Amino acid sequence: MGRDTDGIERDIERARDELAGTLDALATRASPARLAEDAKSTALTTLRKPAVAGSLIAVGVVVLAVVIKKIAS
Repeated sequence: MGRDTDGIERDIERARDELAGTLDALATRASPARLAEDAKSTALTTLRKPAVAGSLIAVGVVVLAVVIKKIAS
C-alpha cells in the first residue's frame, strides 16, 4: 500500500526545514568574518607557544645583526 499524500507532504516539509537549518549553519561557519576570527585565534595561539616565540626572537636577532652589519660597512 502507498502512503497517503498528507504523510508525504509532512515528510517533505520536515526535510525542507532540516535542510534550511543545515544551510543556515553552513552559512554561519563559512562567513568571512568568522573565518578571519578563527584564523586570528589560531595564529595567536600558535605564537604564544614558547618554542614558536623563541624561534621568532632568534630570527629577529639574526635579521637585526645583518641590518646593522650592512649599515656599518
